[in-house]
Amino acid sequence: MVEAADRPANRPVLHVRHHRNGLNSGVRVNKDGRNWRIGTAADVQWIAGHTTAGVSITTAVPPGFDAYATTYQADDVTAAAYEHALVEDLSTYSPGQPWWLAYLDTGAHDVVFPHAPRVSLYWDWPYVLVEAGPEQALTWRTGGHLRHAHGSLPDLFFPADRSWLVSALWDDTWTCVGGPAPLIHTLERDPLAAARQVRPDEDALPPGLTRE
Repeated sequence: MVEAADRPANRPVLHVRHHRNGLNSGVRVNKDGRNWRIGTAADVQWIAGHTTAGVSITTAVPPGFDAYATTYQADDVTAAAYEHALVEDLSTYSPGQPWWLAYLDTGAHDVVFPHAPRVSLYWDWPYVLVEAGPEQALTWRTGGHLRHAHGSLPDLFFPADRSWLVSALWDDTWTCVGGPAPLIHTLERDPLAAARQVRPDEDALPPGLTRE
C-alpha cells in the first residue's frame, strides 16, 4: 500500500456533528456553509463483498448492471475537460438526485474530510463516503488523485437510486462504469470520455494502457 504522505495544508475547518434522527442519523460534517452526511457501511453494502477478484470490470463494479464500460483521460484532453464531460454525461441519467462520493484514503491524496469515519470496500480499502452531488464531485478534492495529478473526481461515486456506479481501483489509470445501456452508449459517443463498452467477463484494461 502507498505510504502515508503529508496532507495538503489548506483544508477547511470541519465541524463534526452526530445526529440520531431517522434517515439522517450518523455523522455530519460542515463545508461550504452546509452540513453533509457521512455515509456508513450500510450505504455501500450493495457493493462490498459483491465484486469479483480478477481483471474483469466486475472487480470494480458489481455484476447486475445492464452494461459496462471503461473510461480514461486521453493524453490530448485536460483533466478538467474530461471530468466535466464525464459528470455531465452521468448527470443526465440521475437528474435531481444526491450522489454518494467516496474518496480512497491512500495516505497521499485528498479525502476532503480527513477526520471523518471511513467505510471499507474491496480489499478493506478505507474510503471517506459523503452524500453530496455533481458540483461537489468536481470541486471538493484538491491536489489530484490516482489517475491524474490535477484531477478532482472521487475514486468511487453513484447516485441515490444506484442506477449507475463509477469506480477507479487503487493503481488503475482508468475508471470503470456500470449502468443502463443508454448511459454507456452516451459515454461511448462522447469524444472526451474515451469510453469503451466491455462485457462483465472481459479484461477491463483499455487498449494502450498498462497495469501498474
